[in-house]
Amino acid sequence: MEDTVGTGGNGDLNANLGWRRTGDPKLDKAVQQWLDWDRNKWTRAQVESLVAAGRLEDLRSRLCSRMSFGTAGLRAPMGAGFNRINDLTVIQSSQGLHAYLCRCFADLGSRGVVIGYDTRGQEESGCSSQRLAKLTAAVMLSRDVPVHLFSSFVPTPYVPYAVKRLGAASGVMITASHNPKEDNGYKVYWCSGAQIASPHDKEVLRCIEEQLEPWSASCWDEELVDRSSLRTDPLTQINSFYMDDLTSLCFHRDLNSSCTLKFVHSSFHGVGHDFVRQAFQVFGFVSPVPVPEQKDPDPNFSSVRCPNPEEGESVLELSLLLAERENARIVLATDPDADRLAVAERSDGHGWKVFSGNELAALLGWWMFFNWKESHPDPADTNSVYMLATTVSSKILQAFARIEGFHFEETLPGFKWIGNRIHELSKTGNRVIFAFEESIGFLCGSIVPEKDGVSAAVVVAEMAAYLQTRKLSLNQQLQNIYRTYGYHVSKTSYVTCNDPPTIQRIFSRIRNFAGDGSYPKACGDIGIVHVRDVTTGYDSSRPDLRSVLPASRSSQMITFTLQNGVVATLRTSGTEPKIKYYTEFCAAPGESDVSQLEVELRKVTDALLDEFLEPDKNHLIRRSV
Repeated sequence: MEDTVGTGGNGDLNANLGWRRTGDPKLDKAVQQWLDWDRNKWTRAQVESLVAAGRLEDLRSRLCSRMSFGTAGLRAPMGAGFNRINDLTVIQSSQGLHAYLCRCFADLGSRGVVIGYDTRGQEESGCSSQRLAKLTAAVMLSRDVPVHLFSSFVPTPYVPYAVKRLGAASGVMITASHNPKEDNGYKVYWCSGAQIASPHDKEVLRCIEEQLEPWSASCWDEELVDRSSLRTDPLTQINSFYMDDLTSLCFHRDLNSSCTLKFVHSSFHGVGHDFVRQAFQVFGFVSPVPVPEQKDPDPNFSSVRCPNPEEGESVLELSLLLAERENARIVLATDPDADRLAVAERSDGHGWKVFSGNELAALLGWWMFFNWKESHPDPADTNSVYMLATTVSSKILQAFARIEGFHFEETLPGFKWIGNRIHELSKTGNRVIFAFEESIGFLCGSIVPEKDGVSAAVVVAEMAAYLQTRKLSLNQQLQNIYRTYGYHVSKTSYVTCNDPPTIQRIFSRIRNFAGDGSYPKACGDIGIVHVRDVTTGYDSSRPDLRSVLPASRSSQMITFTLQNGVVATLRTSGTEPKIKYYTEFCAAPGESDVSQLEVELRKVTDALLDEFLEPDKNHLIRRSV
């Protein structure tokens, strides 16, 4: 540590006694910029204490790189640093977004921007989703852009819904969805209601880089939203419109009011409780029984080890115990921002069945097409009907489409690709009636081009109520679907890797498995017949060896098709430090030895993990179940 440097420029907040140089000119410049620009006393203090303690690696990791748009926008831990979520980086992101919107929308001054937020917060950073939303609004208002800022927390799908309903140019949702409590995020929607994808995401990042210094004191004024005549609160209007539109997904209201099934709902300490309750009322149901410990917002997610209902029975424990006490047959769990849904069903004498995302998609896809056919008896009408899924999700919808005659398409992982495809298809008169990603993200109908846990929860409830009148459980109907369309047995899991160079090494080894540029020839003792590498754009099954899905160099994803029909994919998560793996065995209709299929799939999955990822050698942390 060397000379003392004074900080200047921002009034009393910077009137300290200076800081000790680190000896690294690049780092010193980054520290100086942070202290010059940041007006949040908590995050300033974090940087100052790291400098004083000489924690240079921590400072470099925080200050010498920036966030980029992943599958769900910007997402990172809260705290000080240019690659963290905090007041300064949200102001910078909003300035960049404003600059790009000005380039794209001559009428930005009349269309405005929608802004919503979840219930997250972190005391030690003075950082909450609500505060970050108000700072986002302050940036827009400082440049005379109208802002539709929700006055209270809302489900993530409410922001894209409002963008479309109000004709806004863009939308921003401050959320980290189901991530750990330390994280937050900045999710951007285009005027179509779909999340931004290429080229918009790269252009917004470029504009952020050009607008790093906060424009004025107004950008830091979170109370500007209370004084500005350009700010409106869309909450009551949008909630009313949304609940009205939900009726388009209600097919059997007469059954719902007499339904004897009892439902339990957990909102995982997030936003979902009141919105799911209202949705149940719209459908004519009695309200679900809320899990009292998880009903109200809690940014610490105190009652769960992680706020992700996808983790299954281990995080649904309070919901399942309550359901047993209340004699409820079905548990519905929305994640903290209510865009995803987990479902569990009690089976007589056999405990609980927690459905995977792929299994729920089989049920919901069947249900949406079943009801669509009821109101569209002319087979020709199916020509304009589509279902969509991400490429790492089950192929069950493809099996439906093959037999029923509608269209099915795959997209890259991430609902932003589905949302944008829905928008494209709607322009040519086509209609998407169901879409999903295996990580329990579902869209029933096309109310909003984003996954939606609120609508999915009440649609599952109505499906269960209908099936009860046919003396069927959800799981029994799932088996009926598999008997008709072919069993689709799948396995999805992940390993955690906190070291990016290790991830690069793992995927580089796979691409050069048997010598330079040569992929593996087998997985275990099963031959590999095709390899698709979306990162590089390679697909061995195509005559031109080019992947139909667009190349995506910012993340890793390789898919193997095996001789026995198993499809296996390895990919990096766009939101967390994980390598995810997906395997699925797609059997032909009539093939009924499920236990043998599961044995085969388990062997391939184990080989995929052990041979290609080498968890022990690479110090990967296996998922704890």
